[in-house]
Amino acid sequence: MCKTHVLSVPAAKAPFEKTTIERRELRPDDVSIDIKFSGICHSDIHSAYGDWAGGIFPMVPGHEITGIVTAVGEKVTKFAVGDRVGVGCYVDSCGECEYCLRGEEQHCAKGFVATYNSLDYDGNPTYGGYSQHIVVTERFVVHIPEDMGLDAASPLLCAGITTYSPLKRWNAGPGKKVAILGMGGLGHVAIQFANAMGAEVTVLSRAKDKENEALGFGADHYFSTLDPEVFNTLAGRFDLILNTVSANIDVDSYLSLLRVDGTLVNVGAPAEPSQYNVFSLIMSRRSIAGSLVGGLPETQEMLHFAAEHGITPQIEVIGAEQVDEAYERILRSDVRYRFVIDISTL
Repeated sequence: MCKTHVLSVPAAKAPFEKTTIERRELRPDDVSIDIKFSGICHSDIHSAYGDWAGGIFPMVPGHEITGIVTAVGEKVTKFAVGDRVGVGCYVDSCGECEYCLRGEEQHCAKGFVATYNSLDYDGNPTYGGYSQHIVVTERFVVHIPEDMGLDAASPLLCAGITTYSPLKRWNAGPGKKVAILGMGGLGHVAIQFANAMGAEVTVLSRAKDKENEALGFGADHYFSTLDPEVFNTLAGRFDLILNTVSANIDVDSYLSLLRVDGTLVNVGAPAEPSQYNVFSLIMSRRSIAGSLVGGLPETQEMLHFAAEHGITPQIEVIGAEQVDEAYERILRSDVRYRFVIDISTL
């Protein structure tokens, strides 16, 4: 076992504390990583604040991890000391079920082991990326392209794959009209992916001051949803709406913006249940769907796609002592657009 410095919360909504934990000894198929950067995801806040049931405390959040390999187990073949790598939202799965075998570990029939706030298959709690060091099984580690900064790459391990996967699955591309609902940490990355895939991209946001930024990220159109006429203007327009917001929306209003056979895909995760009228679906054969990150092969594919197309999250790098403040700022929507912790400050 080796000790490492971490930022942890001892209880729900408690301030972060600098403390230490023990990481496991290197197994034959393990990769040991010195963490350089860890992004802050809205789900970190939900977890640390106890918004979702089942919080395991003390908790070390963080599942947008980038760093450098410092050691590998004797059976590791894909990584070597000095490699630039990343770790995303989960760190283990059964590896045997139909979903794992087709590279969709996020749907593991046994249940994947999350990077933090989870129990591994031996019953031990997992601790995430607000940490100087982590040990991860080889197949849950990905390569970071050489021309991509480790700081900017960090949010791609969650925000990137969370948006790339549904855009790809629901065929965002030439001839398709795609709306991105929300222009925050997920939304600003989704715009870039949808644009690079060749779709006509519209941003729907409550904010009235983000239009120029949205167009800069690759959007073709921008509408503020605070204008009630927007829902009449855009009625029946979109093939796909990707909902990235973490608050409840008027589902029926947004379903009205879909064409026949259109789909509203949810990747934001509000704490409260949503409601809708079934007639909003059946009258135009519309669908509501959800999407949970992507498998390891798709995550690696996403990173290469991002590098090829110059897709870069807009980040604000902060020190470890600023994390409590960053959480508060995220809840006030006071970030453009993703906080990333410089772990060297821990």
